[in-house]
Amino acid sequence: MNVLIILAVLFSAVALMVILIERFAKPVDEQQQAKYSKLLPILVFIMLITALIKGII
Repeated sequence: MNVLIILAVLFSAVALMVILIERFAKPVDEQQQAKYSKLLPILVFIMLITALIKGII
């Protein structure tokens, strides 16, 4: 029963976040999108290396 309550609260929180983000978020302009597209692969690579190191230790 506790699992169902936790799942219901989690689903409600995610639904609330989606609604608020869709309503109040600003669209990303081309310069910001270009900056993020350069930065994102580097961050993913760092996360993969970190996970690999964590898995080894």
